Amino acid sequence: MHELSIAVSILEMAEEEAGRQGAARVTAVHLKLGPLSGVVREALLSAYDLARESAPPALTGSELRIEATPLRANCPTCRRVVAIVSVQHQCCADCGTPTPDVVSGNELEVFALEFL
Repeated sequence: MHELSIAVSILEMAEEEAGRQGAARVTAVHLKLGPLSGVVREALLSAYDLARESAPPALTGSELRIEATPLRANCPTCRRVVAIVSVQHQCCADCGTPTPDVVSGNELEVFALEFL
């Protein structure tokens, strides 16, 4: 389960940033997660809970808040960014053209931390 190593890395990053900001505690970590990231949301949440148990005291009460990002790509025919309905069928919903130019959906990004 590679989600555990990801959870540990997220906690380490949060600890470093809390130290830089002079924060006593991290209360929440906000993460963007896309369907192409290769990470299973539920597994990451479980792994985070597990990793938090052995984390420094400043992180033990923190919460992982995951924002799902949609799968979107540039359609070369329609010349616009379109939502992709399925990872397995990566085509424009309007014209059916294959859309390999992904612009969102592969995120695994910490975008905010909440401190006390």
